[in-house]
Order: sequence, then C-alpha cells, then structure tokens
Amino acid sequence: MKGMTAEMKHKTTLIVRGGGDLASGVIHRLYKCGYQVLVMECAKPSAIRRRVSFGEAVYDGTSSVEGVTGRLVKDISECRKVWDEKEIPILVDEAADAVSELKPDALIDAILAKKNLGTTRAMAPLTIGLGPGFTARMDVDYVVETQRGHNLARVIEKGTAAPNTGIPGMIAGYGKERVIHSPAAGMMHNYSEIGDIVEKDQIIAMVDETPVYASLTGVLRGIIRDGFVVPEGMKIADIDPRKEQKKNCDTISDKARCIAGSVVEILLSEGVLP
Repeated sequence: MKGMTAEMKHKTTLIVRGGGDLASGVIHRLYKCGYQVLVMECAKPSAIRRRVSFGEAVYDGTSSVEGVTGRLVKDISECRKVWDEKEIPILVDEAADAVSELKPDALIDAILAKKNLGTTRAMAPLTIGLGPGFTARMDVDYVVETQRGHNLARVIEKGTAAPNTGIPGMIAGYGKERVIHSPAAGMMHNYSEIGDIVEKDQIIAMVDETPVYASLTGVLRGIIRDGFVVPEGMKIADIDPRKEQKKNCDTISDKARCIAGSVVEILLSEGVLP
C-alpha cells in the first residue's frame, strides 16, 4: 500500500470496520455529517440486508445506500480520488493493516461479530465498538448498545454491552422466527429476492440440495448472496412479518439510524468535528 498524502492528513478521517447493514447506517450518517470515511471490509462479506450494505461493493465494485455510493479501492492511495468524487472508499482489509498508514482521527468497529476481531485503543485517538465483545475504557473508548429494547444505542462509558442472546428482537410478536439459519452446509441458490412477499413454508432457496423454507409469512427483508457458500447454522435470511415494510427493504433501518446517532454523539462530545 502507498502512504497517505498531506492533504489526507489535515481532514477529519474516520475508519469504520465492517460494511453490513447496521454499519452502513452509521457510515451513511457520518458521510451526511461531512466526515471523510474509509470502510474496511472482509474478503467475503455475508450481509443479509444487501440492498443497504456498503460491503456489497466488494463483489460488485460499487454499492449504493440511499443515494450514497461506496466504491471498492485496492489501497488507500486511491481514497483521495473517491473522496473527491463524493463517494465512500471500501477497502478489503480484514486485519486493519491500513490503520497505521491512514492514522484516522477515530475508528468505529461495526463488524458486529459479537466479539472483538482485533480492534484496540491504540488504533486511533478515539475508538468506538458496537455491540457485545468490547469493554469501554479497555479495548475501546466507548461502546454503543445494539440490542433492541429500552437501552438500544445507549452510550457506554465503562463496561460492556448486553451479551448476545442469539434471539432477535421482537417485531410484530415474532422474535427468533424472523431469522432463518442454513439447514445444511453448501452453496446458496436463491429462489426468492429481497422485497418478495413469501408464505410460511415456501421454499425460498436451496443450500445445494437442501431446501430452505420461509419460517413465517411476510416480506423477505434480506437473504444472503446467491452463490455464497455457507456452513450449517449460519444466518442466511430475515423475514419481516409486516408486509407493509416491503417499501423499506431499500432503506436504512430504525435500529441502524438510532445507533448512528449515538456514534455521532460520541464524536462531537470528544471534539472530533467534520
């Protein structure tokens, strides 16, 4: 990778690790607030809500979330051009090796892996971790709660977020039924698309020769990319029982917007201005 330029240094630059749907809600808000953002993704993103995930640029070269474009770059030397075009650079960098070159003003770990995949407070003057797996004042400066409920998006100055329960938050009376996990290991062959209205027990995909059934009737809010090789038990689809939510499959969720607001609150309170 080539080093950063002097012009990059004097701008407020943020790194967001992860480009899934919740991360993308944060990225979109930071972009709209005027921050210069670089997204670091893994080599094979596994987003479910792909239409609102900047990480899809890893596969397609570009991705768009509510009118904002993310563009895949090979190294940080390409960031300047992308920023000048009013777009967001997406870099495949699972180990966050480019952090030492870019020297960001703040780093947000939004991978949502339920564990810390290597983020430390030494990576930036201000570090923020989303969800469980981080301890505020130890491996990051602040933690933002990601669990639905009364404490969603609460800023945690000391301690950890609520532990992962493995059960999605309730929507219209449904919790764990909303999420579909792979019944087998193999390659995804999708029969349904994001935004489709599906009926309970309808076959929405195959994992090799094993059918994937809709767990309830509703709108297919997200499904992992066709052709993705999944292990048994991996989350592969998400159904919203509220059919009227079909129109929102291409928009950032209320949860993501709420979390994004708390990230901006932390940045402003610490004097990290756009």
